[in-house]
Amino acid sequence: MRKEDDRFGPGYEGEPLTVTRRKTGRVIAFRVFSASVFFCICWIWFYRVTVPLETDENRTGLVGFMLVLEIWFGLYWVFTQALRWNPVWRLTFIGRLSRRYGNHLPRLDVFVCTADPEIEPPLMVVNTVLSVAALDYPPEKLAVYLSDDGGSELTFFALAEAAEFAKVWVPFCKKFNVEPRSPAAYLSSTATGLNSAAEEVAQLYREMAERIETAARLRRIPEEARLKYGDGFSQWDSDATRRNHGTILQILVDGRKEKRVTVPTLVYLSREKRPQHHHNFKAGSMNALIRVSSKITCGRFILNLDCDMYSNNSKSARDALCILLDEKEGKEIAFVQFPQCFENITRNDLYGSMMRPGKNVELHGMDGNGGPIYVGTGCFHRRDVICGRKYGEEEEEFEEIEEITEPEMIKALASSTYDENSQWGKEMGLKYGCAVEDVITGLAIQCRGWKSAYLNPKSKAFVGVAPTNLHQMLVQWRRWSEGEFQILLSEYSPVWYGQGKIRLGLILGYCCFLFWAPSSVPVLVYSVLASLCLFKGIPLFPKVWSWWFIPFGYVTVAVNAYSLAEFLWCGGTFRGWWNEQRMWLYRRTSSFLFGFIDTILKKLGVSESAFVITAKVAEEEAAERYEREVMEFGVESPMFVLLGTLGTLNLLCFAAAVMRLVTFRDGGEFQRMSLQFVIAGLLVVINWPLYEGMVIRKDKGKMPMSVTVKSVVLALSACTFVAFL
Repeated sequence: MRKEDDRFGPGYEGEPLTVTRRKTGRVIAFRVFSASVFFCICWIWFYRVTVPLETDENRTGLVGFMLVLEIWFGLYWVFTQALRWNPVWRLTFIGRLSRRYGNHLPRLDVFVCTADPEIEPPLMVVNTVLSVAALDYPPEKLAVYLSDDGGSELTFFALAEAAEFAKVWVPFCKKFNVEPRSPAAYLSSTATGLNSAAEEVAQLYREMAERIETAARLRRIPEEARLKYGDGFSQWDSDATRRNHGTILQILVDGRKEKRVTVPTLVYLSREKRPQHHHNFKAGSMNALIRVSSKITCGRFILNLDCDMYSNNSKSARDALCILLDEKEGKEIAFVQFPQCFENITRNDLYGSMMRPGKNVELHGMDGNGGPIYVGTGCFHRRDVICGRKYGEEEEEFEEIEEITEPEMIKALASSTYDENSQWGKEMGLKYGCAVEDVITGLAIQCRGWKSAYLNPKSKAFVGVAPTNLHQMLVQWRRWSEGEFQILLSEYSPVWYGQGKIRLGLILGYCCFLFWAPSSVPVLVYSVLASLCLFKGIPLFPKVWSWWFIPFGYVTVAVNAYSLAEFLWCGGTFRGWWNEQRMWLYRRTSSFLFGFIDTILKKLGVSESAFVITAKVAEEEAAERYEREVMEFGVESPMFVLLGTLGTLNLLCFAAAVMRLVTFRDGGEFQRMSLQFVIAGLLVVINWPLYEGMVIRKDKGKMPMSVTVKSVVLALSACTFVAFL
């Protein structure tokens, strides 16, 4: 492909394709509020340093311990402020892009990644593929690659069926300006109002979906399909497994050979896997795609998507190019990140999956400090930057792609040994050796001098599927926190690697995520300590009538009030905010703690890295409970034992303190420990769904009896031990 002409056409010199806005008044108000909270935090630290001099010597060590915990919380709070200190919002002008380029847009390669046909159903995968194949983009400049890391014939069959259906679906979408362009999403949203043309397409889709789902259910490919798509199926060896097979590459639709292109190039790739070679999980899959695509279509820009994140806004590619091709700012932008959005969120977001403050506030704040993190999906990259080009170096010249005559040469680029003794996974492509390869790759790109940009349009660009039970959610966050902690301890930690390369605000913003796992320890200790000291009658905070109580009261009320206001401003509900607080606590006292322990064990060589895929399907009864916003437990898990123990401990300590208060009618004790009563009471209320699952509920989603018994025994043991101290 020739190097694209970045000059403005006649009459459009100087027209920006994007502008960056700041909401000055809101930012100033926030900074004043933030300064007032920090003043009170310092006041609390001063209290902890001075008051022990007037306290019983036996409790001086306890108060000193509280000082250490509160210093940690104060510093971590500073990290969160860096994500809110300088937010920016970006606007794009697609009309100007169209006037400037018309259909002469740069080539775009879309990478869709899947790994397991059982937990990532093939029909869901092909809906994502079809949605991006129908992007509002010149089809001759667009190519879609599906990386199947499961090496599944079922997935290949589904994609081959989708390639046939695409010849009808893509023209239909563009003729009638269909939104969204996932067939399943569009047809379900217009099920009662289809015209004759749409009904004909819907019938073809239902027939295709039935064939795919039947094959998936029977785990068998129809013989007629093997004959029809024989060139593809012939590449599977008789003894091939998902962890042991050669490279499988098939160009199902070749848009390079047609004079009038209506459907973009569509390619299936399953890279070689051998048990004796490490395959580096998703990073290895992405790097194989980068290499293989460079010999087929070699798009100047790359969009990567998870298999469940279908295109909900067909103009997202044009939005991204408005930034990447902007005459003024575009040359310093390496990638454009869109937020992760989900279609299966309940009204009050039971598991806090939407991450509203993160999507609507924190990533905008990172953008103001040099750019958001790369979150692994919904991201548009410059090909030569993700392959290692440093900021300031000349952009690579792209040649016209010649017709490939030796596909075996391309397959070699996806072999299991290609990365060995090379710069792939180090200076080229996505980084290896980290559970969150996306974050560390984005950080390394920014440290080479590049910036990134964040786009959060009103019409969601990409929409996916969030976990629908508590265990899936905790496992997902465990992997994320573990990967973030690995970065913190690695040579790429922004604390030292980013010094002098990226802004201090961006370093602090990264630290907010990288310290997820270590933050679990002080949160766990603080919640246990507050409850046990209430049980024992030991005050940890100043009396309510004391001047020293002011900073504690202000920080408690102000921070939570701001959190609620921010959440409501982001479009959430009060119950949604309450669910978010519960998930904040659960993640930090289970997922993050196990992520912390796992990382330490790996550093010591006791265990090895693993990549856990989050299931995208749920049983019918579980799905119904999720719709009713009933929390799903249902399985035995060490994380549930820990949550159950903490919840039971909070309940026992609070009940004991209330009984003591009622029995002895000692109002002075309540005044001495009022804040502890409030904290323990809130913990009991926030854990109510946990108590329901342990004791009240009888459905399959309740807490397993073995977990309940272990939790109660451990909590009673802790209370008994403390009682005899």
